[in-house]
Amino acid sequence: MIEAANRLHTVEEYYFSKKLREVNLLIASGKPVINLGIGSPDLSPPQKVVDAIANSLFDSNAHKYQSYQGLPELREAMATFYKEHYNVSLSPKSDILPLIGSKEGIMHISMAYLNQGDAVLIPNPGYPTYQSVTKLMQATPVFYELDERNNWQPDIKALEQKDLSKVKLMWVNYPHMPTGAVPSEHTFRELVDFAKRHDILIINDNPYSFILNDNPTSILNIEGAKDVCLELNSLSKTFNMAGWRVGMVVGNGDHINNILKVKSNMDSGMFYGIQKGAIEALNCSKMWFVTLNSVYKKRRDLIWKLAESLNCTYDKKASGLFVWAKLPAFVNAEEFIDLVLKEHHIFITPGTIFGSKGEGYIRFSLCAQTEDLEEAITRIK
Repeated sequence: MIEAANRLHTVEEYYFSKKLREVNLLIASGKPVINLGIGSPDLSPPQKVVDAIANSLFDSNAHKYQSYQGLPELREAMATFYKEHYNVSLSPKSDILPLIGSKEGIMHISMAYLNQGDAVLIPNPGYPTYQSVTKLMQATPVFYELDERNNWQPDIKALEQKDLSKVKLMWVNYPHMPTGAVPSEHTFRELVDFAKRHDILIINDNPYSFILNDNPTSILNIEGAKDVCLELNSLSKTFNMAGWRVGMVVGNGDHINNILKVKSNMDSGMFYGIQKGAIEALNCSKMWFVTLNSVYKKRRDLIWKLAESLNCTYDKKASGLFVWAKLPAFVNAEEFIDLVLKEHHIFITPGTIFGSKGEGYIRFSLCAQTEDLEEAITRIK
């Protein structure tokens, strides 16, 4: 038996990969499971985006290998998007690298910068992939705790007390997943100053800034941020294109070039038609966001009612594609969601998959039809 690499002993199969097998078995056995666990948009992309990919199939270049850096017009559209919505100026030639989904960017950035034994600051609670990729790189995760009392913002004073001598990267994610906390300008300024003091590269993972959020922001809007920060962004949630796999990493051209050295050895470019569709999405008017959020507001109202039916509390000021709800005292998150799944056939995500600070919380997805949400409320009541 040929043994797998030692690095695989440091990670486990992704939670949703395992849990959804259980959920799908219940569905296959006839159980009417309502899935409120994952943030996979169920709404359609803009029609002009769908038309663009369909029409592109007849272009002479559609089926050829594509540039590792993406179409020039795609990078132009990304630069325009950042200028219009975040007031951040980027060079399409040097400061933008399209990605086959922003998730691959986490791996590419880590491969470009981490050596064995380096340390990485990771939020708790936070996206589990930050930790797993760090371990696969044989680097050391160093968790920094986020707390509801501090609106889930980093405590810079506490960070300063850690041994930062081996820290190379720091992952931040605002608007924050899973809590929905939005960043203050003060938070971003503190992070940029912190990165400069300790020679750390900060990456803000920013896929949720247009969902139920009136003030989309980028860390690159802070003066001097491009020297010490990168930002990941995605079209998955903003334009209902999760399965299309379109994202980007933006920042200083030197950093982008380092990431390109990895990426160009990992794939052979993004499918031409998807790039054409992405261009149309990025050129959407602001009415798209108004329409999208009107749907999510109705769904969130229903999720709030569902949370109340389960005796949970929540923050009405939070943004994003999820509702982060606090369980009654002394209730175990994983035991609770398993009970709800068994008795009511409703799948909810336990906060513990995002770290130890997620204990006592559960996360609801807004990616479900209003009829399903109303049915879920009825089942609980």
